[in-house]
Amino acid sequence: MSEIKKQAPRRKFLKGAAVGSAGAAALSFPMISHGQAAPQTFRFQSTWPAKDIFHEYAVDFAKKVNDMTGGELRIEVLPAGAVVPAFGLLDAVSKGTLDGGHGVVAYHYGKNAALALWGSGPSFGMDANMLLSWHKYGGGQAFLEELYKTVGANVKSYVYGPMPSQPLGWFKKPITKAEDLKGLKYRTVGIAIDMFTAMGASVNALPGGEIIPAMDRGLLDAAEFNNASSDRLLGFPDVSKICMLQSFHQNAEQFEILFNGTKYNALPAKLRSTLDNAVDAASAEMSWKAVDRYSRDYAEMQAKQGVKFYKTPDSVLRTQLKVFDDVVAKKSAENPLFKRIVDSQKEFAKRAVKWDLDVTTGRRMAYDHYFAPAPAAPKKG
Repeated sequence: MSEIKKQAPRRKFLKGAAVGSAGAAALSFPMISHGQAAPQTFRFQSTWPAKDIFHEYAVDFAKKVNDMTGGELRIEVLPAGAVVPAFGLLDAVSKGTLDGGHGVVAYHYGKNAALALWGSGPSFGMDANMLLSWHKYGGGQAFLEELYKTVGANVKSYVYGPMPSQPLGWFKKPITKAEDLKGLKYRTVGIAIDMFTAMGASVNALPGGEIIPAMDRGLLDAAEFNNASSDRLLGFPDVSKICMLQSFHQNAEQFEILFNGTKYNALPAKLRSTLDNAVDAASAEMSWKAVDRYSRDYAEMQAKQGVKFYKTPDSVLRTQLKVFDDVVAKKSAENPLFKRIVDSQKEFAKRAVKWDLDVTTGRRMAYDHYFAPAPAAPKKG
């Protein structure tokens, strides 16, 4: 009993100390909580119509951010034209009219022609994933930041989402030679404007949502946009049944996610890091989703809508390369930064494309082995 009595004061002291500590902690919690930033909502606009799969990609990215931040940062995405026209995105984000947006770098071509080098042209043989590799590891990101400073844009740019090689476009009849493009009223963007103009086309750079109405009214004879899903959803099969596949005018393009620079820099470091990871996750998901959706719509346009797809003749592709070389030479002479970017891309492409060509097994042989129709048996005489 005496030992119990001796321990009692000590237990009372320890209990009191514990209560005191808990009380101090409780008093300190509100101070920490009050120091936390309130949840933020960023208003985004895409450069795509709401029905386009590209707008879906923008929403996919926003959902990742909303989920990963637990609501601390919330991105709300509007379709093209909700606040500003599609081609006005860069200025709107830079000025803070919008907090951010989703589009492609080539849409800012009018600010500086070098911006079109992120996806407009043959990219010196690189596919879109290689061009993204150049952007991340070959100096492209630093060049893009320099370009935006040159044009006075207050933005944080993320380049992501590799796109497959885009079709030459939709026509009234198949293109059999380069001369067939002469005189056509044709829609494209970026350096492709210069390429097709040099090939004799009359080019009009319309945003995606305006292409089909223009073709329907005869304001365009032909147009390209991007991929089987986007083209189908936008209504190309309703105004044309001929699509020419493969082209060097936009052989390797990616998407761009923009944030207003001031708003982005004001975010806590952990949220900026979350955005870094959300972009990479959205890039992977977009490329996987594209394989499934584009291949499905490609097949269904043939089976259900009577669309006929033709491969663009090699003679047309070679002409594109020659014309692109002329365009690059001219713009490099006019713009030193354009030339520095071209030189950087060519240096990276020379190494990366050779590696890819040497090590990658061609898919045609395996496809033909498993899926090509068996040759007909010879007829018996």
